[in-house]
Amino acid sequence: MHDLTGEVAFITGGAGVLCSRFSRVLSAAGARVVLMDRDLARAESVAASIREEGGEAWAVRTDVLDRHALEEACREAERLAGPCTVLVNGAGGNHPGGTTTGETCRAEPDGQSVDRPGSFFRLAPEGVRFVLDLNFTGTFLATQVVAAGMADRGKGVILNISSMNAFRPLTRIPAYSAAKAAVSNLTQWMAVHLAPCGIRVNAMAPGFFIGDQNRGLLYDEAGNPTPRAEKILAHTPMGRFGVPEDLDGTLLWLCDSRASGFVTGVVVPIDGGFSSYSGV
Repeated sequence: MHDLTGEVAFITGGAGVLCSRFSRVLSAAGARVVLMDRDLARAESVAASIREEGGEAWAVRTDVLDRHALEEACREAERLAGPCTVLVNGAGGNHPGGTTTGETCRAEPDGQSVDRPGSFFRLAPEGVRFVLDLNFTGTFLATQVVAAGMADRGKGVILNISSMNAFRPLTRIPAYSAAKAAVSNLTQWMAVHLAPCGIRVNAMAPGFFIGDQNRGLLYDEAGNPTPRAEKILAHTPMGRFGVPEDLDGTLLWLCDSRASGFVTGVVVPIDGGFSSYSGV
């Protein structure tokens, strides 16, 4: 249904679990894909598997927090695949330094709540800043670098990765929730700012998908759901966690200008209904 032949997709964080899937799906639809990631070996492994399946894919090392590195990576990616027509800002994630150990603040009999390890009051600015930079600043810088060429050519598609956290802030991860809310807001701002240049900007907001970063929060060492996982499932009307394939349709729709050519500035939740359920 979606033919992306002739499109060139740059995917930041392309070696990740979800973004490697994005790369395969876009390639299968006919796009030439460039996986841009700090882990060049892992990105090249994904690109090689795409080529084995008959697609056109390359890997380029970059750091989304380094504008100079992004500019060099963009030049190399254009040399390999051609000018970018679709940018997927997939680089992001959380960090223990921006995560509390408890879901809420609890008063302690000894009056030492503030000094407890993992307390909100003890989170280091460096950890919080890292999460904000990786998700928001990385999206901002990659768009600045790549979308400049799109603006010159008068067309382009940008797809950001927000999160269900932008709609419903989660306990324990204040930095990540705030960062993804910023990504959603930036998506709408860029959609307005770049529209006269023929560039559409949208975002997907995945709900709970099992990945390397959250597996330890959702399953114990024996593979059993943690109380947090049970709470999530109880508040997800569809009663399960997402799998990467659940994002395929929205990815293709928003990247295909023939299917979504009049769609810009939207943030699409893909969360099994979590953001719609009040709990009662």
